Amino acid sequence: MPPPPPPPPRQDFPAFPFAPYPIQSEFMSFLYSALSSGPRALALLESPTGTGKTLSIICSALQWLLDRRDAAPERANGSVPAAAGGEDDDEPDWMRDFTPLPPKKGAGKKSETHPWRRQGTKKVGGSEKSEGTGENDGEEEFLVDEYESDGEEGTRPHAAGKRAHRGGGGSSSSESEDEEEEEEATPKVYFTSRTHSQLSQFVRELKRTDFSGKLRTVCLGSRKSLCINKDVQKLGSANRINERCLELQKNKKSSKIKVEGDNKKGHRTKTSCGCPMLRNRSLQKQFRSEVSDHGALDIEDLAQIGRKIGTCPYYGARDMVRSADLVVLPYQSLLLKSARESLGLNLKNSVVIIDEAHNLADSLTSMYNSKVTSSQLRAVLSHLEAYLNSFQNVLGAGNRRYIQTLTVLTRSFLRCLISNEDCSSAVTSVTINKFLFSLDIDNINIVKLCQYLKESNIIHKVSGYANKLFFTETGVGDLNHGQQHGEGSSITSFQALADFLRSLLYCNDDGRIIVARHKPGGHSEDAYIKFVMLCAEKTFSEVTDDAHAVIMAGGTLQPIEETRLRLFPGLLPSDIKFFSCNHIVPPESILPIAVPCGPSGKKFDFSHSSRSSPTMIEELGRFLCNIATIVPEGIVVFFSSYDYEKQVYDAWMASGTISKISKKKHVFREPRSSVDVEMILNKYKEAIQSCCSKGSGDTSVNGALLMAVVGGKISEGINFSDGMGRCVVMVGLPYPSPDDVELMETIKHIGNYSSTSSVAGDDESSSRDDECKVEPGFGILRKSGKSGQEYYENLCMKAVNQCIGRAIRHVNDYAAMLLVDSRYSHTSSSRGFSCPVEKLPQWIKTRLTCGQNYGEVHRLLLQFFKINKQIH
Repeated sequence: MPPPPPPPPRQDFPAFPFAPYPIQSEFMSFLYSALSSGPRALALLESPTGTGKTLSIICSALQWLLDRRDAAPERANGSVPAAAGGEDDDEPDWMRDFTPLPPKKGAGKKSETHPWRRQGTKKVGGSEKSEGTGENDGEEEFLVDEYESDGEEGTRPHAAGKRAHRGGGGSSSSESEDEEEEEEATPKVYFTSRTHSQLSQFVRELKRTDFSGKLRTVCLGSRKSLCINKDVQKLGSANRINERCLELQKNKKSSKIKVEGDNKKGHRTKTSCGCPMLRNRSLQKQFRSEVSDHGALDIEDLAQIGRKIGTCPYYGARDMVRSADLVVLPYQSLLLKSARESLGLNLKNSVVIIDEAHNLADSLTSMYNSKVTSSQLRAVLSHLEAYLNSFQNVLGAGNRRYIQTLTVLTRSFLRCLISNEDCSSAVTSVTINKFLFSLDIDNINIVKLCQYLKESNIIHKVSGYANKLFFTETGVGDLNHGQQHGEGSSITSFQALADFLRSLLYCNDDGRIIVARHKPGGHSEDAYIKFVMLCAEKTFSEVTDDAHAVIMAGGTLQPIEETRLRLFPGLLPSDIKFFSCNHIVPPESILPIAVPCGPSGKKFDFSHSSRSSPTMIEELGRFLCNIATIVPEGIVVFFSSYDYEKQVYDAWMASGTISKISKKKHVFREPRSSVDVEMILNKYKEAIQSCCSKGSGDTSVNGALLMAVVGGKISEGINFSDGMGRCVVMVGLPYPSPDDVELMETIKHIGNYSSTSSVAGDDESSSRDDECKVEPGFGILRKSGKSGQEYYENLCMKAVNQCIGRAIRHVNDYAAMLLVDSRYSHTSSSRGFSCPVEKLPQWIKTRLTCGQNYGEVHRLLLQFFKINKQIH
């Protein structure tokens, strides 16, 4: 049957909750038209932060969805509302890959009996006890099932579009068999963003429209966000929660129950999940039914319903994907192929909307990176050796062969990190093939080895046995106390190795291996091997090839050419639809100023070689002391790194500058730990509100100042509307460090620059590296061509745009934006780079003023806040 005709162009969007501004109407019409031009439509929509972008996306994309379905009446799909909410940014993809299978009837998946289990058994006291197991008595649970690489039945990843199995199975096998599969809703809309707060904002905006009750909506979250098992929750860290959840799924409980039928009596086995929140299938059905009655829900609401019913909201949300019309989910759940398969996401003929897409290519490649440290390798090696020593006589040939291969590989990786002969560089970059050849492991079939790791249960068996040995040796009997969190846990160490092995299956030019050997006298834990993905277009094409349309939205998406070259180089610029608009705020509501010098006339230069100068730090302090007296409410100051922010703060504490600023502004600092960010922001907000409510004279405190960091939590996901950000100060140009090996590999890849830098085993190259240790990256930048240099500049200015865009959030907002560095007033940089201000958003660039001296900056600020105080 031919596809339905595309809906006609649309100008009205009745779901928009109020009269839209002209730029909002243009945005919605453009998006609707782009969706109608599919299949395989591609569009980039740039709308400044605070212009109602999220609401415009909802009202346009979901209206298109309804219109398309109305144009295809043969498709009968009910529209019962449902919702959930959450994020997945703290859950590794290997945990998401784990989708527990419902219990099967009859024999297990392996037909061959273990040698251990073929031994005779006798009943002792009514129970069966194996004979001849010797020292392995009580350890049979850790013996991995017999495995053969060819012809054996194994657990395969779920095909896209297949319904993902529910967690843990049901309370009995018959319940899962009797449950009917729901019809898949097609087409559907997938909306993805990076953080939990951005997904929560999307759900809040959705609630303001009629679509909340018309369409089924499900938002996928992490175990850490949605787990309601108190014993698991109290573990704290995401890694430990994930691992414990998986372990409970594996530890199913079996019991025999009496059954009668056909004049026969007997027993059948009833299997239930080890987690009490998944044992009752009927409660899962009740959860889905109750969620369906509430319309769009946020993650906290979803968890609350799960607690009230007593069933798992994490798996409850996953079960609702197939019948959903709108799926809201974090980046990794959509963009990572293994996550899509395990969640049962079917992108065929659907719409994919990617929000905050300004750094999409880098986000995409980082998802496919993998890293294993020397401490993790040592842990895995000791666990493998202990397991092999204990079970060698009872393991089948297949398992023994693969475990020995894993041991050989782990030893090779460790030798690579420990050996640092001929004074070679501590950090080197090599191709995949060169890495394999240099370690003499190119003859190992890594494809089959990875298949073994995926299909067998070896990771959990070895890790479980390692934990048992740890408990036996230390006398600690509680898993929650015995298992370390983070990278130290046995299962996490093993999984890091498995992820790295899978990375070796990529094409030679898709990425690079970074080998960071530990330096003499340093900590060996500092050493690591890391695969860095460079080829974003291949992984992104898996999304664009399937979807009806892919929409990339963000506050600043330019330059488009870089995005095209990195994500879809096969398309011509004319094949990409692009929309951009100005801000909804009037021009007089913003005041961007390039500040080249301070109050004493000293030129501001925060380049890497000059920023640590005591006179430079002192001049910056003097500047902030002055503007703190004339800027009302909140000032947010962005620094290039946490280390530099600390250096400046310590210098100001010693010189008394902090004390001077505190006479006018309470001073707060962004914490390194994301857990403490919300607490600091609340204190910052309360300080501003407290000052405003009391009123202020000329000598009293009139607000607060927040010292923040580019690329931190505050610069990416926090909005400083109204008094929270009356002035944003950007200190310097936050260029990334040219000493970053991974960054330089990306620049070489983008610039098609063929490097002759060191590879493992190349002594001559290594000596050249030693000679270029001072500024190794600048040579690469000079040779990388225009595209490589552009990428380096864009990284800097995208970060600047993210920071200064935090201040304006709605039409009645106003703020000053101070770009503190003389380079902002230059026409070009000393290394031939383009002028930084050319890469500012259009709505800021058209209003930018360059202060010739501090006196002019002071006058402009006084006038700006005086006028806006009268207007607002």
